[in-house]
Amino acid sequence: MIQSMTGFGKVTAELPSKKVTVEIKALNSKQLDLSTRIPSIYKDKEMELRSLLLQSLERGKVEFNIFIEYIGKDTPTQINLAAVENYYNQIKEIAEKLNISVPTDWFQTLLRMPDAIKSETVEPDESEWEVVLATVKDAIKHLYDFRIQEGAMLQKLFEQKIANIATLLKEVEKYEGERIEKIKARIMDNLQKIAEKDYDKNRFEQEMIYYIEKLDVNEEKNRLDNHLKYFISTMESGHGQGKKLGFIAQEMGREINTLGSKSNHAEMQKIVVQMKDELEQIKEQVLNVL
Repeated sequence: MIQSMTGFGKVTAELPSKKVTVEIKALNSKQLDLSTRIPSIYKDKEMELRSLLLQSLERGKVEFNIFIEYIGKDTPTQINLAAVENYYNQIKEIAEKLNISVPTDWFQTLLRMPDAIKSETVEPDESEWEVVLATVKDAIKHLYDFRIQEGAMLQKLFEQKIANIATLLKEVEKYEGERIEKIKARIMDNLQKIAEKDYDKNRFEQEMIYYIEKLDVNEEKNRLDNHLKYFISTMESGHGQGKKLGFIAQEMGREINTLGSKSNHAEMQKIVVQMKDELEQIKEQVLNVL
């Protein structure tokens, strides 16, 4: 079964002093385009995480984020009491010396001063990292399940569109005999207008056969039928077939275009337009296939 490149996975793990949320979003892209946002506490694990994501996600425009929410009293961000007190005394002394008013909102003023807030990065221990890594893998699994679900919807759409094109292809047959007869009749009518002109009837017959053979669409019909079957079998052969399905859709388009240029028949041209409409919907959605 095919998979979609579009997906979303989000998992939260609760540790003694923090909640860690891993979020992965994926959209379609020709290659794997990975962007990450990782808190400084886990920065030394970034290469390990990128390697895991590269192996697991294969292709797509991927945004990977880890968010931390600290709970309880122990947080890495603390007010630097010594710095705040020092700033308070300095501001008060300057205000008295220059005879100016002290701030009305001390806290707002003091907490904006450099180094009033200090952050202490506490290295995670091995047990914490095991929980975080398991959360990342769980989020990847959620993304994978999402891709499977979206892929099933795409596969159903493709099967419907391929069936529609196959049905339209069969409708071409009932106009083929009529089309040839109309072409012959048109040529004969034109010959009647120049009946007094002498021409080589054998050569004319040869030219007529050559002209009708050029308008024959059996090869295009057979190739298009084979492409339709190949698209379905490729789709059923497993994931990672997005590019291949795109190439097959291009080949289908070539045969449909040739069929249209050879048709020389109003009803057949209408059928070709309907085929192109179905194919465009396939081409649009095949860009989302992994």
